[in-house]
Amino acid sequence: MKPKRVTARMALLSLVLVSFAVLSAPLGTMPSASASDEHNRVLHITKECAHFGSGFCTITSSNIPQIPPLANVYYDQAAANPAGMLDSNVVLRVGTLDWAVGRCTLDPATASGLCTFSDGVGPLAGFKARINVSPTGGGTFRWDGTYSLGGQNEENEQ
Repeated sequence: MKPKRVTARMALLSLVLVSFAVLSAPLGTMPSASASDEHNRVLHITKECAHFGSGFCTITSSNIPQIPPLANVYYDQAAANPAGMLDSNVVLRVGTLDWAVGRCTLDPATASGLCTFSDGVGPLAGFKARINVSPTGGGTFRWDGTYSLGGQNEENEQ
């Protein structure tokens, strides 16, 4: 049997069909954005911990209006528990009836770690955050991560 001859028209049609299949495949598999994704914002905070012996640090700069400078972060557990780590419940307190609760775990050897916040009251109601902690020197630390605030339509403070 003699092989069929491929015409230019058949080759072009095949190319178009393959191109369409390749280009349209990712469109069908793209994840859809959820409502919670729409409320995630970028968080950048600096805190100074000269008072850490007293169990707290003070916010010195923040890109979130609800967490202004001079707000305090209180830790309820001393370092080295578990051994070599700081793993503590925290309260981010802006004022009376204006605070959020979470947990921070830090490695004292690197002064780096992770903080998560799960809720709050007042202007911080519904505050959720995942924050990477890193030292900047001299007892000052950066918090960088993402947050959401109870589904409010705040402006992106990047």
